[in-house]
Amino acid sequence: MHRLWLIFAQAVTVAVAALFVVQTLKPDWLGARPGPSVVSLQEAAPTAATGTRAATASYADAAKKALPSVVHIYTVREVKAQRHPFAEDPIFRYFFGDRFGGPQRQSGLGSGVIVSTDGYILTNNHVVENMDEIEVATNDGRRFRARIVGTDPETDLAVLQIQNGGKLPTITFAPTESLRVGDIVLAIGNPFGVGQTVTHGIVSALGRSQLGINTFENFIQTDAAINPGNSGGALVDSTGNLVGINTAIYSRSGGSLGIGFAIPISITRSVMEQIIKSGSVTRGWIGVEAQEITAELAESFKLPATEGALIAGVMRGSPADRAGIRPGDVLVAVAGKPVKDPQTMLELIAGLAPGTATQFKLRRESKELEVAVNIGKRPPVQRSRE
Repeated sequence: MHRLWLIFAQAVTVAVAALFVVQTLKPDWLGARPGPSVVSLQEAAPTAATGTRAATASYADAAKKALPSVVHIYTVREVKAQRHPFAEDPIFRYFFGDRFGGPQRQSGLGSGVIVSTDGYILTNNHVVENMDEIEVATNDGRRFRARIVGTDPETDLAVLQIQNGGKLPTITFAPTESLRVGDIVLAIGNPFGVGQTVTHGIVSALGRSQLGINTFENFIQTDAAINPGNSGGALVDSTGNLVGINTAIYSRSGGSLGIGFAIPISITRSVMEQIIKSGSVTRGWIGVEAQEITAELAESFKLPATEGALIAGVMRGSPADRAGIRPGDVLVAVAGKPVKDPQTMLELIAGLAPGTATQFKLRRESKELEVAVNIGKRPPVQRSRE
């Protein structure tokens, strides 16, 4: 019996050793299959250049299309200097001349976009505001004197015109509302006066408002580098079509920190067309001051929600006053369109034609009522010349 057990043990040992050798050297003899993956991975379909990195996309065609229509704007204005107390002294004048007596000339720079072959140029109002001389330099080196057709300080837009006998390259407008967060955009302008420059980034956000930059705000936010001198320049999409006008940056140092703002073409086109047609922009107005409804205000006024605009003041004799709107009323709808906050109210009223009667829905105490308001014309912004 002991001999049989010894033979059995030796046979098992040889069999295990043989199995180990076969599994190590020839696993296919045993019909082995690869085991399942530890985690489920989503893999992209293989490309023609498997194993190599995809080529970096180029935006040269987009830049080539848009660059000729973006111009440099050089401005000059005379500033009255404070007269030196010794300016009339002949000895003082002998040594220093009239450098402390006469007006001083301040220069500025910006960018603009040619929008028509008639020589109309779209730019920012702050680029040309209160300027005595405006000169435009095109991408091919030509220079022209420009005149201001009209300005709109409340959106920071202005339209210039140059007289040119030849043909001017013009920008192509992208379809309205075609831009999406994450889309590639190029910012074109003349930063710091170094010359025509293209930077690129993505659309970081859309519809930015309540930034305190303009009265009417609906900005495109981008991380494309925008610096002083880019103001009024073009923000174009990856095909070279205009999507906005570069206007401002958020910065603690004066340089780009990756937070830039552009006015979308939905606003610029409307303002531009009105300025070219009549020299100014006409907006609706009712003469109220509104404030946002916070949770504390809603509780204090016993309001059911924070949506709407709380009327804080009504100008005497204004359209709102004549219609019976009172301080303490909550405006909840204009012409059937809901009012989310004071900014929405401002934009809805501004879009109404002066002279038309429009229904306003109000909440007064616990009651809702509708009043007809005869829309007035929004008065122009008064800015003193420095």
